Amino acid sequence: MDFTSDNSSTPSGNNGFPALHSDINLEPTIPPWSRIAAPSATNNCSLHELPVPSSSTSELDSLLEDPNNSCMHQLPVTNGDKLSNNGGQDMVDMFNRAPLRITRAIKQYMYDDNGVEFLDCVNGTAHVGHCHPQVVSTGQSQMAKLVTAQGFVSDILKKYVKQLVETLPEPLSVCYLTNSGSEANDLALRLATSYTEREDVVVVEDGYHGNLGILVDISPKMHSKIPGYNKKDNVHITKLPDQFRGKYRYGDEDAGLKYAREVEKTILLAEAKGRKIAAFICEPMFVIPGVFPTPPSYFKHVYKTVREHGGLVIADEVQTGLGRTGNHMWGFMNYEVVPDIVTIGKPLGNGHPMGAVVCSREVSDKLGGYFSTFGGNPVSCAIGLSVFEIIKNEKLVSSAKMVGRHLYKSLQELQSKHRCLGDVRGAGLVQGLEIVNNKEERIPAANLATEIMYELKMKQVLVGITGRDKNVILFTPPMCFTIENSRRFAKCFDEVLASLEPRTSSIDVRPRSVIVTNKAGSKRSIIENPKSRVLIELDNLNDSKKGRISENEEDHYGDMD
Repeated sequence: MDFTSDNSSTPSGNNGFPALHSDINLEPTIPPWSRIAAPSATNNCSLHELPVPSSSTSELDSLLEDPNNSCMHQLPVTNGDKLSNNGGQDMVDMFNRAPLRITRAIKQYMYDDNGVEFLDCVNGTAHVGHCHPQVVSTGQSQMAKLVTAQGFVSDILKKYVKQLVETLPEPLSVCYLTNSGSEANDLALRLATSYTEREDVVVVEDGYHGNLGILVDISPKMHSKIPGYNKKDNVHITKLPDQFRGKYRYGDEDAGLKYAREVEKTILLAEAKGRKIAAFICEPMFVIPGVFPTPPSYFKHVYKTVREHGGLVIADEVQTGLGRTGNHMWGFMNYEVVPDIVTIGKPLGNGHPMGAVVCSREVSDKLGGYFSTFGGNPVSCAIGLSVFEIIKNEKLVSSAKMVGRHLYKSLQELQSKHRCLGDVRGAGLVQGLEIVNNKEERIPAANLATEIMYELKMKQVLVGITGRDKNVILFTPPMCFTIENSRRFAKCFDEVLASLEPRTSSIDVRPRSVIVTNKAGSKRSIIENPKSRVLIELDNLNDSKKGRISENEEDHYGDMD
């Protein structure tokens, strides 16, 4: 069955059936720190690296080798010596920690099996707060009334679609509901290829857009994690607009435009090979690669260029949607552009599996049939409506802006105080804190970042690590995070950095091999050795992020192909 809907008409599909929206959810619906029941659990996949709940060495080893325990981000774990895909290699002495078993959570707090409270600064999936009473009550109530209405008219479905679409600008008026961001991105690619009658996609290096087959192909972050993987010919990777360590930096007023021209070069190279672009897909703030806001000129030029070459623009709002950036409901709105397709994921359901794709009627008309069993079911729609209601009633968008500004100011002060805190970037309640050896060389300090993560855990503060070099502290808390919470985080972060600085001489902050182990036990080692030194004359760098860079600086981003 095909289900699309806009503001002006009742959703309906082929043969008169009402529209359905769906996604096969391959991402977890349990909190990322939930206990792993058994090594054979096949649905315990996650975007993060999780604390392993076992004190038994043999059981621990088997869990770490379990492919279902692999993740995209790094979170506090319990071991350090096992060469596994959880990022804990060669760190026994440094990172030997007690198991973290989370048994319950409420709002921005999580509790282990001993009742110890942790401040959650990373689990943005619980968008309005873990186990928010209104979300829980709404879900329970709807589940007791009607769980599925597949093939029948559902008033709650129409109400939810209408409310979601009303948050987006024209011409984004047609909505498909799915069960996850992965399926949303999969459907977005299908929409783009159907509309353009092309198959080639431009993506940004170190991007991640889901774990379905075609999404792995367009997720450069995954390529090095798959033994023997060969990039597909229809996937074209362009530079990440990194203004801290990339080719064009904060001191360059034209950095946004120059990075946009890199996208144009990628398209032209593809066309020179006889390949036409169907779509360009990226996150508005490049959260997975390490949180990289860009000047508005970047997206304005990229959108224009892609469309001039006959492609569509897909904005992946899985990480930045529903007001997280503080200024607007959607991340792309910060850049005064409107994409052709918007994909949304985890925040919609506050932990309940939900996703969505929104596009124009012109694009949707080319799709043809679309069928789903669980997408847009009454329970999901009821929960989705409660999330919107909470965001409005608790003024969470303006709160994210206020709390985010307060935290950003505090972190900038810490940046001027601590030489290893190279960059602070983001907006609202999505921040990236890049850890380096020092501000002059800017060499990624992955091991030091991991030590910081563990030390924060010892202070009952949970953060994650992201970025290609695993040296960016990721801050994406539930939206109910308060100014008092931000003060606590900044204070603990300051204390941890101060305690580690005298020891940095004994901590190897150079990037180590990142070893990925597959089921067969084969390993792939990735090592980055900086070849040049960055010479910077500090000119109030921490406030304006401007500096003069030597002309002989090399781009530290290698070929992601």
